[in-house]
Amino acid sequence: MTAAGLPMVVPDPALPARVRIHEVGARDGLQNEKGAVPTGVKAEFIRRLAAAGLSTVEATSFVHPKWVPQLADAEELFPLVRDLPVRLPVLVPNERGLDRALALGVREVAVFASATESFAKANLNRTVDEALALFAPTVTRAIEAGLKVRGYLSMCFGDPWEGAVPVEQVVRVTKALAEMGCDELSLGDTIGVATPGHVEALLAALNEAGVPTSRIAVHFHDTYGQALSNTLAALRHGVTTVDASAGGLGGCPYAKSATGNLATEDLVWMLHGLGIETGVDLAALTATSVWMADQLGRPSPSRTVRALSHKE
Repeated sequence: MTAAGLPMVVPDPALPARVRIHEVGARDGLQNEKGAVPTGVKAEFIRRLAAAGLSTVEATSFVHPKWVPQLADAEELFPLVRDLPVRLPVLVPNERGLDRALALGVREVAVFASATESFAKANLNRTVDEALALFAPTVTRAIEAGLKVRGYLSMCFGDPWEGAVPVEQVVRVTKALAEMGCDELSLGDTIGVATPGHVEALLAALNEAGVPTSRIAVHFHDTYGQALSNTLAALRHGVTTVDASAGGLGGCPYAKSATGNLATEDLVWMLHGLGIETGVDLAALTATSVWMADQLGRPSPSRTVRALSHKE
C-alpha cells in the first residue's frame, strides 16, 4: 500500500464538488471475457462493488444469449443482487429484453445506440436510424413503467471502419436519444481515440444544440492512455457522471481495436486527489478488483490496483 496521506488533496474550485461513478465492470467488463464467469462470482463481485461505496453498479444485460453468451444468466443473476441498496441498471436491446427485465423488478434500463453507420451495422445489423426506431418503443414503455432510461452512444470520437466521426453526426444521434426520453446520455469513446480538445468541442456542440451538460455522462477507453485526461476535460465542462470499470475490465466485443475501460481505481485516485467526493472506499475497491482478477486468472491492468496491492 502507498504511504499515508496520499494522494495529497489539492482541490480545484473549477471542478465539480462530487462525481457519481457509473460502475460498468459487472456488465461491460465481464461481457468481454472469453469464457463465462460463474453466476455466483458475478453476484459476489456486484456485492463487493456496492460495499466499496459505488452507488451505481450496472448489473447485466438482457441481450439475447446468442449475441452475448457471457451474460446469458441475467435471469439467474439479478434476483441475487436486486435487494442491494444501490442503483442496478441493466442493458436492454429491445422490447423483449425490457419484458425480461420488468419481470424481475428492474428499475433502471439502458439502450445502446451508435453514432456511426458501420458500428450500427456490426452491432445491431441496422442503420443508425433503424436502430433508433427500434429503441423508441422500448424507451417509451420503460418510461411508462416508471423506469429511468440511459442512452449509450458508441463511437462518439472515432470509428475503426470510418475513422474520424464528425461532431455534428454525434450531436444528431445524441439529440434523438434525448428527445426519445432518455434521462441520461453516455458518450462513448469506444476505441479510445479521443483527446481533451475533441471532448470539449463535442460537449460544447451538444450544449449549443440544446442538450444540457446535466444529462451527459462520459465513457472513455484507455487505448491511447487518454482516458483520465479526457475525463478531466469533461469535468472542467461540468460533467458529473463518469463511467468506469473496476480493475479496468472490458473492451468491446464488436470493435477489436477497443481495449479496456477506464479503471475505476485510477479514476478514484485522480478524483480524490482533486478533492472531489465519490463516496468510494479506494482500499475496498482495490481489494475487490484484486479478488476479481484472481477469479479471472490474470492481473488487473489498472495501475492503481497494481500500485496499491503491491507487496514489498
